[in-house]
Amino acid sequence: MLTNEFLMVTSAICPDRTAIVFEGKRLSYMELAERSNRLANALQALGIQKGDRIATMQVNTNEIIEGYFAASKLGAVFVPLNFRAKAEELTHMLNNSEASVLIVGSRYFGLVNSFRKETPHVKHFIGLEGSAPGTQEYEKLLASSSADELFPDSTDEDMTILMYTAGTTGQPKGVMLTHNSFSSYVLNNVTPADPEVEEKNILTVPLYHIAGMQAVMAAVYGGRTLVIQRQFEPDDWLRLVEDERVNRAMMVPTMLKQLMEHPDFGKRDISSLKVITYGAAPMPLEVIKKAIELMPNTRFINAFGQTESASTITMLAPEDHVIEGSPEEREKKLKRLASIGKPLSDVEIRIVDENGDEVPTGTVGEIVASGPRVMKGYWKQDSATAQTIKGGWLFTGDLGYVDEEGYIFLAGRAKDVIKRGGELIACEEIEQVLMSHPAIDDAAVIGVPDNTWGETIRAVVVLKSGTKAAPDELTEFTRQRLASYKKAESVIFVDELPRNPMGKVLKRVLREQVGAPGIANGSAVTLTPAS
Repeated sequence: MLTNEFLMVTSAICPDRTAIVFEGKRLSYMELAERSNRLANALQALGIQKGDRIATMQVNTNEIIEGYFAASKLGAVFVPLNFRAKAEELTHMLNNSEASVLIVGSRYFGLVNSFRKETPHVKHFIGLEGSAPGTQEYEKLLASSSADELFPDSTDEDMTILMYTAGTTGQPKGVMLTHNSFSSYVLNNVTPADPEVEEKNILTVPLYHIAGMQAVMAAVYGGRTLVIQRQFEPDDWLRLVEDERVNRAMMVPTMLKQLMEHPDFGKRDISSLKVITYGAAPMPLEVIKKAIELMPNTRFINAFGQTESASTITMLAPEDHVIEGSPEEREKKLKRLASIGKPLSDVEIRIVDENGDEVPTGTVGEIVASGPRVMKGYWKQDSATAQTIKGGWLFTGDLGYVDEEGYIFLAGRAKDVIKRGGELIACEEIEQVLMSHPAIDDAAVIGVPDNTWGETIRAVVVLKSGTKAAPDELTEFTRQRLASYKKAESVIFVDELPRNPMGKVLKRVLREQVGAPGIANGSAVTLTPAS
């Protein structure tokens, strides 16, 4: 099924239902379809054809969603750019994708002008929420264009989105995702639009991220109302959920933690919230336990995936978040809260060693996935594609193991391991233990070069306000709960860990700033902002 059909079908079934709520503006499904049609026809009049790339650079707004469906109706390829990226990265992504069009928010006009001459493939600049020299106004384009439906000459296996990875090492890589990458997940996991059933989703995850785009696809196919935040802000999130009676949310762990710590968390009525899906970064066990306790009427889902798999490939289901039963059953369920659940029905998962051979139950290896949602490859990077997709299997770069009942547990990134005295140690395992300490608010683990052991283990921790913890105390805390060679051998205290917008710790920054052997154990360090 083509993704443009999600909107076409839902707008026919529920034309008058509110599709989008955004800053006082409400669009019905009929209006969303009409605006997407007008944009598609306007772009076609500019010469955009099947396969051409249409880039966007803006925070979450209804226009970005319209832009995606317009591209899909043309058979063109949607390229959502990270609006937090630097000029050099944006120039690379625009030139690498050879985008013909850039739809850009007014707040980024100055930035775009700084590299405009260096992006010769971009023939048309379309401005949102304002105008600038050499930029066409979005709303004027729509007003002067036809609302007729377009029917693309596309197949399920044609690329619909080119989504660039974060690029924490090297330049961002373009991930090629097809219509089937999204429709396979949606058709297998989302109930189609029903005139008698109404739900509201709050959208806070940025639309340049795969979780944001997957949330849009699911909501439109399911006939849900999308309540959009430009960017996540706890106070506004709580207000929107209360005022709009939101039913569903997608969160990253840091968002959920910030909400529960917000002074208005207990004052706002968020009882309408029935489902919270979380993912994109590891969830500290103490955070999800607290969320279950504070929101007893909300079901939780842990969704694990990555851009290369069009998001979710495994899920820890709501029933796995219900901690009930005998002491033994409760203990088992508490342990499972640290897992990423089981594979979805349209995905096959294996845990393999460095030779690609499946490892026994309980043994750590790399998580590999196969199925219709796996990317076609990296745009213009055959070598990188060959290293990631082998024999039809996507090598995720994530380490994990499967227990005797089929639940998968993460053990860190393949590149996020410490090699100490010949032993491979997953940083995430130590981080989870540190996060269970009553004085620790946040923690990350890195390796420090060492002439004797190769690397030693350093914990970088953020203490809770008003608490204290000595380095030796934290070392002993980890030693008692892990094999002795996995204990934190040195501890550095910081005010805040550097994270990307999706909540992942920037280990590169930590290695650069606090990864030197000469930093004294127990030092308090002020990190400089990530460049």
